Amino acid sequence: MRISVSFGAAMASPFAVCRLKGRGILVKCLQKVDPFLHRNIGTDVVAAREERHGCKSLYAVQAEGQEQAERSVLISCHSRTNEKKFLKYISRHGDIKKYFFYESYGLYAVVEFANRESVASLFEGAAIPSVSHESMVPFKSRLLSLRNIGLADSTNQQSGQQCQPQTPIPINELIQRLSKEESIDQQITSLTDVYQLTQENSRLRFLVCSLLKDIAAAYFPECTIKPFGSSVNGFGKLGCDLDMFLDLDGISGRNASMPKSGLSLEYQMKRASSERAVTQSILSVIGECVDQFGPGCVGVQKILNARCPLVRFAHQPSGFQCDLTANNRVAMKSTELLYLYGELDPRVRCLVFTVRCWARAHGITSSIPGAWITNFSLTVMLLFFLQRRSPPIIPTLDHLRDLAGPADKSVIEGNDCTFVSDFSKIQLQSNTETLEQLLCEFFEFYATFTFSRMSINIRKGKEQNKPEVAPLHIQNPFETSLNVSKNVNATQLDRFVALCQESSWLLQQSETNAPRGGNKEKASKPWGLATLLLPSQVAGIKSRKKRKREPASERIKSLLESLKNTNQQQKS
Repeated sequence: MRISVSFGAAMASPFAVCRLKGRGILVKCLQKVDPFLHRNIGTDVVAAREERHGCKSLYAVQAEGQEQAERSVLISCHSRTNEKKFLKYISRHGDIKKYFFYESYGLYAVVEFANRESVASLFEGAAIPSVSHESMVPFKSRLLSLRNIGLADSTNQQSGQQCQPQTPIPINELIQRLSKEESIDQQITSLTDVYQLTQENSRLRFLVCSLLKDIAAAYFPECTIKPFGSSVNGFGKLGCDLDMFLDLDGISGRNASMPKSGLSLEYQMKRASSERAVTQSILSVIGECVDQFGPGCVGVQKILNARCPLVRFAHQPSGFQCDLTANNRVAMKSTELLYLYGELDPRVRCLVFTVRCWARAHGITSSIPGAWITNFSLTVMLLFFLQRRSPPIIPTLDHLRDLAGPADKSVIEGNDCTFVSDFSKIQLQSNTETLEQLLCEFFEFYATFTFSRMSINIRKGKEQNKPEVAPLHIQNPFETSLNVSKNVNATQLDRFVALCQESSWLLQQSETNAPRGGNKEKASKPWGLATLLLPSQVAGIKSRKKRKREPASERIKSLLESLKNTNQQQKS
């Protein structure tokens, strides 16, 4: 998939400034290393995010994205659509605030109008197609098709529009790119820039949620559908799934007591054994509606007996794999917590992207369910490591709970999910460690961590004795009786530890931790972070004792040998 972009609004400054009370300094977050602040919420909200000490809450970000999506339409276009003709035609219905093109099973355009009235005007001029061999359901969606109105160019090019990828570059290309950087810090920053969600991709995610809300609103007119998880927590990678939450709590009168007038809505109360049963019923009906009438929604699966019931489907116009849930409030709080940690220090997101990329390159994580470590578990491990620095880079969850005010109080199904939302109350200590130092220390930390006895707990920010027998125990931040890494077996944990040992060793070697090529125009030899992404020979580790006797893996030896051979060939 690719995207071509053209924004009418002026681009924001490449610097975001967050003032954190008690820190005494301004934390300058480069756009390149603080992707979510600039790329995920758009250029027209910079002024708004300065209102509260320069940092915007996740709720404000979601509200902004939802409001933009309500003024937007998704249009399927001819493959040779001329941009200027297209804009001239669409602007008949009102002022266009932003727009961009992308490819997914054809060419599509996302158009955001300045006013919702423009969307209504567009609907008035849109026809419901009639096909002789099919019975068309007259469901009006903001997914439209634009064909045969003289907007196409004679060539197959789009008037010099610049295209941006919607999936990460291949690992080999990434290694080449990283090898041309001048420091490991720059390599980490470059990797983050390549992998993070773009502003356009984020806008498309909010729009898909809004299109699904139009379907659900037939049953629940005041409902909302919000993205959660990696789509909005700041750690989303290009191509990641779109997790959506059907929120019914905002329906007016839902939690109100009987009014003095005595009036109440009349509807038939169905008996349900539990809230879970209600959730299953809701998702079953909406899933059937999405399957039958949702434009572009294919492969619909109603997975209602899972721990968290969901509807899964592919949205072809956007290219997203989507999961829709209706009663997953703890996951929403987890999303908010990860977002907050990412906002506190730009190094957090950079390190999460880097460690996740490293883990995927070596098969530590996988998109297929199994005994692998998940991205969420890996992220919690990284957060725990940052809490253990001296001084700590981020505070513990218990500390964030202690700073919370009455409005932050949150108890979900008996679980205390309370933590502060006001960034001005959070005082950070002055830790000046570089990204390179932190990455090396991360590998060293977990290469020697006593997984056999200790549990990882970001509420306390310190190791605790394992409450259960499991190779890896990571306490769920909110549902504290749960182990988020319960699926991980001993073999996968051993591979993780062995790779941490190897990566720590590699970053300390002069042969691999310094730039190898001086001319950026020519392909440079892998060095620094790039060497950590090369194929590894670590596999089949049977015991930690055996591994400790080995000075280095075969991969390290072969890597150093290949570097020496390359140098000799170039000299000759």
